[in-house]
Amino acid sequence: MNQICKLFNIKYPIIQAGMVWCSGWKLASAVSNAGGLGVIGAGSMYPDVLRKHIQKCKNATTEPFAVNVPLLYPNVEEIMEIIVAEDVKIVFTSAGNPATWTGFLKERGITVVHVIANTKFALKAEGCGADAVVAEGFEAGGHNGREETTTLCLIPMIRAAIKIPVIAAGGIASGRAMLAALALGADAVQIGSAFAVAKESSAHLNFKERIVNASEGDTKLRMKKLVPVRLLKNEFADAVAQAEAEGANTVQLVELLGRARAKLGMFEGDMEQGELEIGQVSAMLDEIKPAAQILTEIWEEFLGEKERLVKMEI
Repeated sequence: MNQICKLFNIKYPIIQAGMVWCSGWKLASAVSNAGGLGVIGAGSMYPDVLRKHIQKCKNATTEPFAVNVPLLYPNVEEIMEIIVAEDVKIVFTSAGNPATWTGFLKERGITVVHVIANTKFALKAEGCGADAVVAEGFEAGGHNGREETTTLCLIPMIRAAIKIPVIAAGGIASGRAMLAALALGADAVQIGSAFAVAKESSAHLNFKERIVNASEGDTKLRMKKLVPVRLLKNEFADAVAQAEAEGANTVQLVELLGRARAKLGMFEGDMEQGELEIGQVSAMLDEIKPAAQILTEIWEEFLGEKERLVKMEI
């Protein structure tokens, strides 16, 4: 049996990424009900809002689901207490030191997965007792690794470095890409952008439509002096690019970013002044459809491509 399917008790080795302003209980429960692992993204939720999403997700599915917690975000202590109180079984941690909370969660019987973008943190996560890692390549949307290592290079390096299961992420939105990731040594895939445009995603319709209309080259990695983030082109992203070209320091970039910029774009639908976090693979997405259909199409394409390669004469 696939290691990740066994670890999470799911049917398919497909995980929906925990994305700010996109992955609430509706999306997580839809993915879990379809046989993958749905993930609630706590990064854009106040603690009391997260509690409600966890409770609603439990009411909407009897299948396993997880919560993603960016460790550098405010209120992390309260968020962790809620996760324990609400009996969440699986937690994905990201954007921070895995040593900080892995032990706390493991002592309470929670399965822990840490998101990494380099070998150093993969080894650290394994050493802290994480059950698996998500190895996220440069193509991914949202906050990204400073090394800018692509998924094609990252996955085999991480696989060679650690013994715990590896979940590949970054640029994966099809069965073909999933097959490639597993060929590189991954045990499963985590998919963000493709589920960001799902009908059940909590993202604003304007954002979903901008994603499915995106073309090759429409995303760029910005804010490298702060925390690198991949953004769709718009007036805000252009302003960031200009500021960076003019040598803006971190203080100036923080001032330009302001507060709630991601919420403005991704959740409230301002396509010019909002921060639009999405992956390079957005150029391959062309339709808004149910999460279950997205997962099924990826899995069926994966099986078809796997069979085609088996039959290929080389």
